[in-house]
Amino acid sequence: MPTLRNTAIGRGVEKVAGSARFAKIGPKIVPKVDRLLFKLSRGRLLMSAGMVPSLMLNVRGAKTGQLRQTPLATVPLGDAWLIVGSNFGREKHPLWTSNLMANPDAAIGFKGKFYDVQAHLLDEQQKAAVWPELIKVWPNYDVYVERSQRDLRVFRLERR
Repeated sequence: MPTLRNTAIGRGVEKVAGSARFAKIGPKIVPKVDRLLFKLSRGRLLMSAGMVPSLMLNVRGAKTGQLRQTPLATVPLGDAWLIVGSNFGREKHPLWTSNLMANPDAAIGFKGKFYDVQAHLLDEQQKAAVWPELIKVWPNYDVYVERSQRDLRVFRLERR
């Protein structure tokens, strides 16, 4: 699917998505729309995929054990995917990161296909090695680090 990133509209969306104002409203809207599109398209569509490669993460809640579904930007790497716990640049880590740390066996939907994956939290050295690739896909990650003043968690999801 072609992306909008290199168009005037895409650059505008990227700028808005990096704003502090969007960090307040985006988390209430974007995941809900993505979940609905994903369900209606049987895993083939995510609104976010118009801007960046995206997947749907399915992971058990650390406390409840209930299945949680989270749409995320990704950097695909063959049979693996990188995902970032940016939380739209808000001050706290997103809950899905704690869920993955407690339950690293998860599943994803990516471009209409479904995979069982094992999550690995990257250490500082590993994260530094992939950070330039992540920034190529979504430059706002640097904005999110600056605004949140936290070390964003980065995971590598590998097919099981």
